[in-house]
Amino acid sequence: MNPTIELMKSHRSVRQFTDQRIPRETLLELIRAGQGAATSSHVQAYSVIHVTNPTNRERIAELAGGQDYIATCSDFLVFCADMKRPTEASERTGASVTRGMTEQLLVASVDTALMAQNVALAAESEGLGICYIGGIRNNPAAISDLLRLPAHVYPVFGMCLGYPDKENLPEVKPRLPVEAILKEDAYTDDTEEVAAFDESMRRYYSQRSGGRKDSDWSHNLTPLFDTKLRPHMRDFLVERGFEMK
Repeated sequence: MNPTIELMKSHRSVRQFTDQRIPRETLLELIRAGQGAATSSHVQAYSVIHVTNPTNRERIAELAGGQDYIATCSDFLVFCADMKRPTEASERTGASVTRGMTEQLLVASVDTALMAQNVALAAESEGLGICYIGGIRNNPAAISDLLRLPAHVYPVFGMCLGYPDKENLPEVKPRLPVEAILKEDAYTDDTEEVAAFDESMRRYYSQRSGGRKDSDWSHNLTPLFDTKLRPHMRDFLVERGFEMK
């Protein structure tokens, strides 16, 4: 495999960092690399908030569920889906602009995710570690107020960046077998592949925890469909101007 593919396959979430700071020019290059991602119709429907104020970072760490590494990593970014800039740009040409469409929400969210993944890959190519922070959506209104986000902009997720503490570097977590993901011509059942993957994950968790964790992939999904549903997100998005018509 070429080095780029090997790098992509070696991703892991890093939550422990050294005290070394990322140079400003390196951070700017990461953002430029992020801008190289594909974007629907060249809309570029994203903005990135670089949170440097220590008090704000501590507050975000609290709002995101007590994730302290938000406050201690070298740099913390909040990736925002931004339909304000493109709709206002279009409006200034004299166009009659329609806002609040579900498609606009999808375009902005997808654009943001693609851009952020480019940033993540660029960071890892520089020897940095990253960790996505979906906990931003635990309290999106409070975080939006803290970052002074206007209407038609919402925080999708955060990202911790820094030089990883290599003594505490986590192992690469196994992924589903490609046979479960890649389906030929039509959707097919993947129950057998998932069962085999559950056994792989059970071994992984046991080895990683020294035998203290007895679980698998399927059981670890439970909170996502039970307690971490974030039912407030729909009303929040409507309030931000994404009415989902």
